[in-house]
Amino acid sequence: MGVKYEAVKGHEENGGEEGGGRGVITADRTATKAAMNMIGQGHRDLELGLQIPAKQEQRQPRLVSLDVFRGLTVAWSRLIGQQTKQRQSWWNVEAGDECGWRYCAGFDAKHTNLFLMILVDNAGGSFPAINHSPWNGLTLADYVMPFFLFIVGVSLSLAYKKLPCKGIATKNAVLRTLKLLVLGLVLQGGYFHRVNDLTFGVDISQMRLMGILQRIAISYFVAALCEIWLKGDSNVDSGSSLLRNYKFQWAVASMLSIVYIVLLYGIYVPDWKYQIPIHETSLSQPKTFLMSVKKYMFWKVKCGVRGDTGPACNAVGMIDRTIFGIQHLYRRPVYARTKQCSINSPDYGPLPPDSPSWCQAPFDPEGILSSLMAIVTCLVGLHYGHIIVHFKDHRNRILHWLIPSSSLLVLGFALDWFGMHVNKALYTFSYMCVSAGAAGVVFVAIYLMVDMWRYRRVGMLLEWMGKHALLIFVLVACNLIPILLQGFYWRQPHNNILSVFGVRT
Repeated sequence: MGVKYEAVKGHEENGGEEGGGRGVITADRTATKAAMNMIGQGHRDLELGLQIPAKQEQRQPRLVSLDVFRGLTVAWSRLIGQQTKQRQSWWNVEAGDECGWRYCAGFDAKHTNLFLMILVDNAGGSFPAINHSPWNGLTLADYVMPFFLFIVGVSLSLAYKKLPCKGIATKNAVLRTLKLLVLGLVLQGGYFHRVNDLTFGVDISQMRLMGILQRIAISYFVAALCEIWLKGDSNVDSGSSLLRNYKFQWAVASMLSIVYIVLLYGIYVPDWKYQIPIHETSLSQPKTFLMSVKKYMFWKVKCGVRGDTGPACNAVGMIDRTIFGIQHLYRRPVYARTKQCSINSPDYGPLPPDSPSWCQAPFDPEGILSSLMAIVTCLVGLHYGHIIVHFKDHRNRILHWLIPSSSLLVLGFALDWFGMHVNKALYTFSYMCVSAGAAGVVFVAIYLMVDMWRYRRVGMLLEWMGKHALLIFVLVACNLIPILLQGFYWRQPHNNILSVFGVRT
Protein backbone atom coordinates (compact mmCIF):
# COMPACT_ATOMS: atom_id res chain seq x y z
CA MET A 1 0.00 0.00 0.00
CA GLY A 2 1.42 3.38 -0.97
CA VAL A 3 2.10 6.08 1.53
CA LYS A 4 2.14 9.78 0.59
CA TYR A 5 5.07 11.87 1.82
CA GLU A 6 5.47 15.62 1.36
CA ALA A 7 8.49 17.85 1.86
CA VAL A 8 7.55 20.62 4.25
CA LYS A 9 10.44 23.00 3.85
CA GLY A 10 12.73 24.31 1.09
CA HIS A 11 16.37 25.18 1.47
CA GLU A 12 18.71 27.67 -0.18
CA GLU A 13 21.36 26.39 -2.51
CA ASN A 14 24.96 27.03 -1.65
CA GLY A 15 26.77 30.21 -2.63
CA GLY A 16 23.81 32.47 -1.92
CA GLU A 17 21.39 30.87 -4.38
CA GLU A 18 17.85 30.59 -3.19
CA GLY A 19 15.75 27.54 -3.85
CA GLY A 20 12.43 26.43 -2.54
CA GLY A 21 9.23 24.57 -3.34
CA ARG A 22 7.52 21.42 -2.31
CA GLY A 23 8.03 18.01 -3.76
CA VAL A 24 5.43 15.30 -3.38
CA ILE A 25 6.34 11.68 -3.82
CA THR A 26 3.93 8.84 -3.58
CA ALA A 27 5.51 5.46 -3.01
CA ASP A 28 5.84 2.76 -0.48
CA ARG A 29 8.86 2.71 1.81
CA THR A 30 10.92 0.54 -0.55
CA ALA A 31 10.19 2.72 -3.53
CA THR A 32 10.94 5.78 -1.44
CA LYS A 33 14.41 4.46 -0.55
CA ALA A 34 15.14 3.72 -4.21
CA ALA A 35 13.98 7.15 -5.25
CA MET A 36 16.18 8.69 -2.59
CA ASN A 37 19.21 6.93 -4.01
CA MET A 38 18.37 8.17 -7.49
CA ILE A 39 17.73 11.79 -6.59
CA GLY A 40 20.61 12.06 -4.10
CA GLN A 41 18.95 14.62 -1.84
CA GLY A 42 16.06 14.50 0.58
CA HIS A 43 14.35 16.43 3.28
CA ARG A 44 13.55 15.53 6.88
CA ASP A 45 9.95 14.75 7.62
CA LEU A 46 9.68 16.11 11.13
CA GLU A 47 6.57 14.15 12.08
CA LEU A 48 7.56 10.69 10.95
CA GLY A 49 11.30 11.09 11.53
CA LEU A 50 12.04 9.65 8.11
CA GLN A 51 14.37 11.11 5.49
CA ILE A 52 12.21 11.62 2.45
CA PRO A 53 13.38 12.76 -0.97
CA ALA A 54 11.82 15.66 -2.76
CA LYS A 55 11.80 16.68 -6.37
CA GLN A 56 15.07 18.32 -7.25
CA GLU A 57 14.76 22.02 -6.55
CA GLN A 58 15.15 24.45 -9.38
CA ARG A 59 18.39 26.34 -8.91
CA GLN A 60 18.17 30.10 -8.98
CA PRO A 61 21.00 32.51 -9.81
CA ARG A 62 23.22 33.45 -6.89
CA LEU A 63 23.51 37.00 -5.65
CA VAL A 64 25.18 38.91 -8.44
CA SER A 65 25.92 41.78 -6.04
CA LEU A 66 28.65 39.68 -4.43
CA ASP A 67 30.44 39.33 -7.76
CA VAL A 68 30.02 42.97 -8.80
CA PHE A 69 31.32 44.17 -5.41
CA ARG A 70 34.62 42.34 -5.83
CA GLY A 71 35.11 43.41 -9.43
CA LEU A 72 34.66 47.09 -8.61
CA THR A 73 37.20 47.02 -5.77
CA VAL A 74 39.98 45.30 -7.72
CA ALA A 75 39.57 47.61 -10.72
CA TRP A 76 39.62 50.68 -8.48
CA SER A 77 42.88 49.66 -6.86
CA ARG A 78 44.66 48.90 -10.14
CA LEU A 79 43.64 52.21 -11.78
CA ILE A 80 44.95 54.34 -8.94
CA GLY A 81 48.21 52.50 -8.34
CA GLN A 82 49.49 52.44 -11.92
CA GLN A 83 49.91 56.22 -11.94
CA THR A 84 51.45 56.05 -8.47
CA LYS A 85 54.01 53.55 -9.72
CA GLN A 86 54.98 55.83 -12.60
CA ARG A 87 55.70 58.68 -10.18
CA GLN A 88 57.81 56.72 -7.69
CA SER A 89 61.17 56.99 -9.44
CA TRP A 90 62.70 58.44 -6.28
CA TRP A 91 62.08 55.13 -4.57
CA ASN A 92 63.23 52.70 -7.26
CA VAL A 93 60.09 50.60 -6.82
CA GLU A 94 60.41 46.97 -7.80
CA ALA A 95 57.68 44.80 -9.16
CA GLY A 96 57.68 42.59 -6.10
CA ASP A 97 57.43 45.59 -3.77
CA GLU A 98 54.76 47.19 -5.87
CA CYS A 99 52.59 44.13 -5.74
CA GLY A 100 53.15 43.94 -2.01
CA TRP A 101 51.51 47.26 -1.26
CA ARG A 102 48.82 47.20 -3.90
CA TYR A 103 45.42 46.17 -2.72
CA CYS A 104 45.31 42.99 -4.74
CA ALA A 105 42.60 40.38 -4.37
CA GLY A 106 43.56 36.87 -3.49
CA PHE A 107 40.34 35.28 -2.36
CA ASP A 108 36.98 34.59 -3.92
CA ALA A 109 35.25 37.69 -2.56
CA LYS A 110 33.27 39.58 -5.19
CA HIS A 111 33.44 41.94 -8.16
CA THR A 112 33.15 45.52 -7.05
CA ASN A 113 36.54 45.11 -5.40
CA LEU A 114 38.22 44.34 -8.72
CA PHE A 115 37.22 47.69 -10.20
CA LEU A 116 38.35 49.55 -7.07
CA MET A 117 41.74 47.87 -7.21
CA ILE A 118 42.38 48.81 -10.84
CA LEU A 119 41.30 52.38 -10.17
CA VAL A 120 43.68 52.67 -7.21
CA ASP A 121 46.61 51.32 -9.20
CA ASN A 122 46.21 53.57 -12.23
CA ALA A 123 44.97 56.98 -11.11
CA GLY A 124 46.22 57.51 -7.58
CA GLY A 125 49.35 59.40 -8.56
CA SER A 126 47.40 61.89 -10.67
CA PHE A 127 44.54 62.40 -8.22
CA PRO A 128 45.71 62.52 -4.57
CA ALA A 129 42.10 62.40 -3.37
CA ILE A 130 41.85 58.77 -4.49
CA ASN A 131 45.41 57.78 -3.60
CA HIS A 132 46.27 56.27 -0.23
CA SER A 133 46.44 58.71 2.64
CA PRO A 134 50.09 59.31 3.68
CA TRP A 135 49.11 58.64 7.31
CA ASN A 136 45.99 59.80 9.18
CA GLY A 137 42.87 60.40 7.14
CA LEU A 138 40.87 58.51 4.60
CA THR A 139 40.79 58.48 0.80
CA LEU A 140 38.96 56.31 -1.72
CA ALA A 141 41.99 54.04 -2.07
CA ASP A 142 41.93 53.28 1.65
CA TYR A 143 38.60 51.51 1.30
CA VAL A 144 39.90 48.77 -1.00
CA MET A 145 41.43 46.32 1.48
CA PRO A 146 38.55 46.42 4.00
CA PHE A 147 36.09 46.02 1.13
CA PHE A 148 37.85 42.80 0.19
CA LEU A 149 37.90 41.50 3.73
CA PHE A 150 34.24 42.43 4.16
CA ILE A 151 33.12 40.48 1.11
CA VAL A 152 35.31 37.53 2.10
CA GLY A 153 33.22 37.31 5.26
CA VAL A 154 29.97 37.55 3.32
CA SER A 155 31.06 34.75 1.01
CA LEU A 156 32.14 32.53 3.91
CA SER A 157 28.75 32.70 5.57
CA LEU A 158 27.14 31.42 2.37
CA ALA A 159 29.77 28.77 1.68
CA TYR A 160 29.52 27.27 5.17
CA LYS A 161 25.80 27.46 5.81
CA LYS A 162 25.55 23.70 5.21
CA LEU A 163 28.33 21.67 6.82
CA PRO A 164 28.05 17.89 6.48
CA CYS A 165 31.40 17.49 8.25
CA LYS A 166 33.13 20.20 10.27
CA GLY A 167 36.44 18.33 10.22
CA ILE A 168 36.59 18.25 6.42
CA ALA A 169 35.56 21.91 6.24
CA THR A 170 38.36 22.82 8.66
CA LYS A 171 40.88 20.82 6.63
CA ASN A 172 39.86 22.61 3.44
CA ALA A 173 40.13 25.99 5.18
CA VAL A 174 43.66 25.15 6.34
CA LEU A 175 44.72 24.08 2.84
CA ARG A 176 43.31 27.20 1.21
CA THR A 177 45.02 29.37 3.81
CA LEU A 178 48.38 27.70 3.16
CA LYS A 179 47.96 28.16 -0.59
CA LEU A 180 47.27 31.87 -0.18
CA LEU A 181 50.24 32.29 2.17
CA VAL A 182 52.64 30.60 -0.25
CA LEU A 183 51.25 32.53 -3.21
CA GLY A 184 51.62 35.76 -1.26
CA LEU A 185 55.26 35.02 -0.42
CA VAL A 186 56.10 34.32 -4.05
CA LEU A 187 54.20 37.23 -5.57
CA GLN A 188 54.71 39.85 -2.87
CA GLY A 189 57.95 38.85 -1.20
CA GLY A 190 60.18 40.45 -3.82
CA TYR A 191 60.79 37.44 -6.07
CA PHE A 192 60.00 39.47 -9.21
CA HIS A 193 62.33 42.42 -9.63
CA ARG A 194 61.92 45.57 -11.70
CA VAL A 195 60.27 44.79 -15.02
CA ASN A 196 62.92 46.44 -17.20
CA ASP A 197 65.74 44.52 -15.48
CA LEU A 198 64.36 41.20 -16.75
CA THR A 199 65.53 39.56 -13.55
CA PHE A 200 63.92 37.55 -10.79
CA GLY A 201 64.81 35.91 -7.50
CA VAL A 202 64.90 37.13 -3.92
CA ASP A 203 67.33 37.00 -1.02
CA ILE A 204 65.44 35.01 1.60
CA SER A 205 67.18 36.94 4.37
CA GLN A 206 65.56 40.12 3.00
CA MET A 207 62.25 38.65 1.86
CA ARG A 208 59.07 40.44 2.81
CA LEU A 209 56.99 38.06 4.92
CA MET A 210 53.64 39.85 5.11
CA GLY A 211 51.51 41.24 2.30
CA ILE A 212 48.03 41.56 0.87
CA LEU A 213 47.46 37.87 0.22
CA GLN A 214 48.91 36.93 3.59
CA ARG A 215 46.51 39.28 5.35
CA ILE A 216 43.57 37.93 3.40
CA ALA A 217 44.69 34.38 4.22
CA ILE A 218 44.90 35.08 7.96
CA SER A 219 41.54 36.86 8.05
CA TYR A 220 39.90 34.14 5.98
CA PHE A 221 41.28 31.39 8.21
CA VAL A 222 40.07 32.89 11.49
CA ALA A 223 36.67 33.80 10.04
CA ALA A 224 36.29 30.33 8.54
CA LEU A 225 37.03 28.66 11.88
CA CYS A 226 34.50 30.92 13.58
CA GLU A 227 31.86 30.10 11.01
CA ILE A 228 32.54 26.37 11.19
CA TRP A 229 32.74 25.96 14.97
CA LEU A 230 31.16 29.01 16.62
CA LYS A 231 27.66 29.34 15.26
CA GLY A 232 24.44 28.28 16.88
CA ASP A 233 21.61 26.25 15.43
CA SER A 234 18.64 28.08 16.93
CA ASN A 235 15.83 29.56 14.88
CA VAL A 236 16.48 33.11 13.64
CA ASP A 237 13.49 35.34 13.03
CA SER A 238 14.66 38.76 14.25
CA GLY A 239 17.75 40.89 14.68
CA SER A 240 18.14 39.97 18.35
CA SER A 241 17.86 36.24 17.67
CA LEU A 242 20.46 36.64 14.92
CA LEU A 243 22.91 38.16 17.40
CA ARG A 244 22.22 35.42 19.94
CA ASN A 245 22.78 32.69 17.36
CA TYR A 246 26.26 34.03 16.58
CA LYS A 247 27.14 35.42 19.99
CA PHE A 248 30.44 33.54 20.17
CA GLN A 249 31.59 35.04 16.89
CA TRP A 250 30.83 38.52 18.24
CA ALA A 251 32.76 37.59 21.38
CA VAL A 252 35.81 36.80 19.23
CA ALA A 253 35.44 40.12 17.39
CA SER A 254 35.17 42.01 20.68
CA MET A 255 38.18 40.21 22.16
CA LEU A 256 40.34 40.97 19.10
CA SER A 257 39.32 44.64 19.20
CA ILE A 258 40.15 44.95 22.89
CA VAL A 259 43.53 43.23 22.46
CA TYR A 260 44.39 45.54 19.57
CA ILE A 261 43.46 48.73 21.42
CA VAL A 262 45.27 47.66 24.59
CA LEU A 263 48.46 46.81 22.71
CA LEU A 264 48.36 49.87 20.47
CA TYR A 265 48.03 52.31 23.35
CA GLY A 266 49.70 50.31 26.12
CA ILE A 267 52.99 48.97 24.75
CA TYR A 268 56.15 50.95 25.48
CA VAL A 269 58.12 51.68 22.29
CA PRO A 270 61.87 52.21 22.92
CA ASP A 271 64.44 53.86 20.65
CA TRP A 272 65.41 51.77 17.65
CA LYS A 273 67.87 51.69 14.74
CA TYR A 274 67.82 50.64 11.13
CA GLN A 275 70.02 50.63 8.04
CA ILE A 276 69.36 51.08 4.33
CA PRO A 277 71.54 50.74 1.22
CA ILE A 278 72.97 54.08 0.12
CA HIS A 279 71.57 53.73 -3.41
CA GLU A 280 68.01 53.58 -2.00
CA THR A 281 68.22 56.85 -0.09
CA SER A 282 67.24 60.22 -1.50
CA LEU A 283 69.75 62.63 -3.02
CA SER A 284 68.93 65.19 -0.36
CA GLN A 285 70.35 63.72 2.83
CA PRO A 286 68.87 64.66 6.21
CA LYS A 287 71.06 65.52 9.17
CA THR A 288 69.82 62.74 11.43
CA PHE A 289 71.67 59.67 10.20
CA LEU A 290 74.27 58.10 12.46
CA MET A 291 76.98 57.06 10.06
CA SER A 292 77.77 55.47 6.73
CA VAL A 293 79.60 52.14 6.61
CA LYS A 294 80.52 50.66 3.23
CA LYS A 295 77.27 50.62 1.23
CA TYR A 296 74.84 51.20 4.12
CA MET A 297 73.62 54.17 6.11
CA PHE A 298 72.67 53.71 9.76
CA TRP A 299 69.87 55.66 11.41
CA LYS A 300 68.55 56.00 14.95
CA VAL A 301 64.93 56.81 15.77
CA LYS A 302 64.22 58.26 19.20
CA CYS A 303 60.99 57.12 20.80
CA GLY A 304 60.70 56.10 24.45
CA VAL A 305 56.95 56.64 24.46
CA ARG A 306 53.72 54.74 25.02
CA GLY A 307 50.49 55.06 23.06
CA ASP A 308 51.97 57.02 20.15
CA THR A 309 50.20 56.56 16.80
CA GLY A 310 52.66 58.51 14.64
CA PRO A 311 54.78 56.91 11.89
CA ALA A 312 57.92 56.41 13.99
CA CYS A 313 56.94 55.20 17.45
CA ASN A 314 53.75 53.17 17.13
CA ALA A 315 53.31 49.70 18.59
CA VAL A 316 52.31 48.22 15.22
CA GLY A 317 55.75 48.79 13.73
CA MET A 318 57.56 47.85 16.93
CA ILE A 319 55.87 44.43 17.08
CA ASP A 320 56.73 43.70 13.45
CA ARG A 321 60.35 44.75 13.92
CA THR A 322 60.62 42.52 16.99
CA ILE A 323 58.99 39.40 15.54
CA PHE A 324 59.98 39.51 11.86
CA GLY A 325 63.06 41.70 11.91
CA ILE A 326 63.17 45.04 10.13
CA GLN A 327 64.80 43.48 7.06
CA HIS A 328 61.59 41.53 6.35
CA LEU A 329 59.28 44.55 6.34
CA TYR A 330 57.97 46.59 3.43
CA ARG A 331 60.61 49.10 2.33
CA ARG A 332 58.39 51.68 0.65
CA PRO A 333 56.27 52.95 3.55
CA VAL A 334 53.29 55.16 2.82
CA TYR A 335 54.47 57.79 5.31
CA ALA A 336 57.35 58.56 2.93
CA ARG A 337 54.76 60.77 1.17
CA THR A 338 54.10 62.96 4.21
CA LYS A 339 55.27 66.58 4.29
CA GLN A 340 58.07 65.68 6.72
CA CYS A 341 59.51 63.13 4.28
CA SER A 342 58.80 64.41 0.76
CA ILE A 343 59.11 67.80 -0.87
CA ASN A 344 56.48 66.57 -3.37
CA SER A 345 53.94 65.55 -0.71
CA PRO A 346 51.41 63.97 -1.04
CA ASP A 347 53.52 62.29 -3.72
CA TYR A 348 56.83 60.52 -3.28
CA GLY A 349 59.88 62.71 -3.70
CA PRO A 350 63.32 63.59 -2.34
CA LEU A 351 63.73 64.15 1.38
CA PRO A 352 63.52 67.70 2.72
CA PRO A 353 66.73 69.00 4.36
CA ASP A 354 65.23 68.79 7.86
CA SER A 355 63.46 65.44 7.43
CA PRO A 356 63.25 63.18 10.51
CA SER A 357 65.27 60.00 10.81
CA TRP A 358 62.34 57.61 10.36
CA CYS A 359 61.35 58.72 6.84
CA GLN A 360 63.14 55.84 5.09
CA ALA A 361 62.55 53.18 7.73
CA PRO A 362 60.74 50.02 6.58
CA PHE A 363 57.16 49.66 7.77
CA ASP A 364 54.66 46.99 6.81
CA PRO A 365 51.03 48.13 6.43
CA GLU A 366 50.01 44.46 6.59
CA GLY A 367 51.67 43.75 9.93
CA ILE A 368 50.72 41.40 12.74
CA LEU A 369 48.90 43.74 15.12
CA SER A 370 46.99 45.58 12.42
CA SER A 371 45.84 42.23 11.04
CA LEU A 372 43.72 41.77 14.18
CA MET A 373 41.40 44.52 13.01
CA ALA A 374 41.44 43.06 9.50
CA ILE A 375 40.04 39.86 10.99
CA VAL A 376 37.29 41.89 12.69
CA THR A 377 36.36 43.40 9.33
CA CYS A 378 35.98 39.88 7.96
CA LEU A 379 33.78 38.94 10.91
CA VAL A 380 31.59 41.98 10.22
CA GLY A 381 31.18 40.62 6.69
CA LEU A 382 30.10 37.30 8.18
CA HIS A 383 27.24 39.07 9.91
CA TYR A 384 26.03 40.57 6.64
CA GLY A 385 26.16 37.14 5.05
CA HIS A 386 24.13 35.68 7.91
CA ILE A 387 21.41 38.18 7.07
CA ILE A 388 21.28 36.74 3.54
CA VAL A 389 21.00 33.23 4.93
CA HIS A 390 18.28 33.88 7.51
CA PHE A 391 16.18 36.67 5.96
CA LYS A 392 14.58 36.11 2.55
CA ASP A 393 12.65 39.35 2.13
CA HIS A 394 14.53 42.15 0.39
CA ARG A 395 13.23 44.82 2.77
CA ASN A 396 14.28 42.84 5.84
CA ARG A 397 17.74 42.30 4.45
CA ILE A 398 18.27 45.95 3.60
CA LEU A 399 16.98 47.07 6.99
CA HIS A 400 19.29 44.69 8.87
CA TRP A 401 22.22 45.79 6.70
CA LEU A 402 21.71 49.52 7.01
CA ILE A 403 21.37 49.58 10.81
CA PRO A 404 24.89 48.21 11.54
CA SER A 405 26.37 50.12 8.58
CA SER A 406 25.14 53.48 9.81
CA SER A 407 26.09 52.63 13.39
CA LEU A 408 29.65 51.73 12.38
CA LEU A 409 30.03 54.92 10.36
CA VAL A 410 28.82 57.13 13.20
CA LEU A 411 31.01 55.32 15.75
CA GLY A 412 34.10 55.48 13.54
CA PHE A 413 33.87 59.20 12.79
CA ALA A 414 33.05 59.94 16.43
CA LEU A 415 36.17 58.08 17.58
CA ASP A 416 38.24 60.00 15.04
CA TRP A 417 36.85 63.28 16.36
CA PHE A 418 37.76 62.27 19.92
CA GLY A 419 41.36 61.44 18.97
CA MET A 420 41.41 57.81 17.81
CA HIS A 421 42.40 58.75 14.28
CA VAL A 422 41.23 56.93 11.19
CA ASN A 423 44.46 55.39 9.92
CA LYS A 424 44.73 52.72 7.26
CA ALA A 425 48.43 51.89 7.85
CA LEU A 426 47.75 51.10 11.52
CA TYR A 427 44.27 49.72 10.76
CA THR A 428 42.89 51.55 13.78
CA PHE A 429 39.58 50.60 15.35
CA SER A 430 38.01 53.80 14.02
CA TYR A 431 39.26 52.95 10.53
CA MET A 432 37.73 49.49 10.80
CA CYS A 433 34.38 50.99 11.79
CA VAL A 434 34.30 53.57 9.00
CA SER A 435 35.51 51.25 6.24
CA ALA A 436 33.27 48.32 7.25
CA GLY A 437 30.27 50.64 7.52
CA ALA A 438 31.03 52.08 4.09
CA ALA A 439 31.39 48.57 2.67
CA GLY A 440 27.93 47.74 3.99
CA VAL A 441 26.41 50.83 2.39
CA VAL A 442 28.04 50.13 -0.99
CA PHE A 443 26.97 46.50 -0.81
CA VAL A 444 23.36 47.55 -0.19
CA ALA A 445 23.49 49.91 -3.18
CA ILE A 446 24.81 47.17 -5.46
CA TYR A 447 22.28 44.69 -4.09
CA LEU A 448 19.47 47.11 -4.93
CA MET A 449 20.78 47.68 -8.44
CA VAL A 450 21.63 44.17 -9.64
CA ASP A 451 19.61 41.80 -7.44
CA MET A 452 16.41 43.74 -6.82
CA TRP A 453 16.07 46.03 -9.84
CA ARG A 454 17.91 43.61 -12.18
CA TYR A 455 20.20 46.19 -13.80
CA ARG A 456 22.79 43.54 -14.52
CA ARG A 457 24.12 44.99 -17.77
CA VAL A 458 25.62 47.89 -15.85
CA GLY A 459 27.92 45.55 -13.94
CA MET A 460 28.58 42.78 -16.46
CA LEU A 461 32.24 43.70 -16.91
CA LEU A 462 32.74 44.03 -13.16
CA GLU A 463 31.00 40.69 -12.65
CA TRP A 464 33.40 39.00 -15.06
CA MET A 465 36.44 40.65 -13.42
CA GLY A 466 35.33 39.53 -9.99
CA LYS A 467 34.89 35.93 -11.06
CA HIS A 468 38.52 35.91 -12.21
CA ALA A 469 39.96 38.19 -9.52
CA LEU A 470 42.82 35.94 -8.42
CA LEU A 471 43.93 35.35 -12.00
CA ILE A 472 43.82 39.09 -12.74
CA PHE A 473 45.79 39.77 -9.59
CA VAL A 474 48.52 37.31 -10.49
CA LEU A 475 48.84 38.40 -14.11
CA VAL A 476 48.38 42.17 -13.80
CA ALA A 477 48.87 43.35 -10.24
CA CYS A 478 52.20 41.55 -9.90
CA ASN A 479 53.41 42.57 -13.37
CA LEU A 480 53.56 39.04 -14.76
CA ILE A 481 52.00 40.16 -18.04
CA PRO A 482 54.47 43.07 -18.50
CA ILE A 483 57.36 40.75 -17.63
CA LEU A 484 56.11 38.22 -20.16
CA LEU A 485 55.71 40.83 -22.91
CA GLN A 486 59.11 42.43 -22.26
CA GLY A 487 60.84 39.08 -21.87
CA PHE A 488 60.79 38.44 -25.61
CA TYR A 489 62.94 40.99 -27.46
CA TRP A 490 65.13 41.36 -30.56
CA ARG A 491 68.84 41.80 -29.69
CA GLN A 492 68.16 44.62 -27.19
CA PRO A 493 65.70 44.42 -24.25
CA HIS A 494 63.92 47.60 -25.36
CA ASN A 495 63.09 45.97 -28.72
CA ASN A 496 60.32 43.85 -27.21
CA ILE A 497 56.74 43.09 -28.13
CA LEU A 498 55.50 46.30 -26.54
CA SER A 499 57.66 48.40 -28.86
CA VAL A 500 55.64 47.04 -31.80
CA PHE A 501 52.64 48.90 -30.39
CA GLY A 502 54.62 52.05 -29.70
CA VAL A 503 55.09 51.45 -25.96
CA ARG A 504 58.60 52.40 -24.85
CA THR A 505 60.15 50.51 -21.95
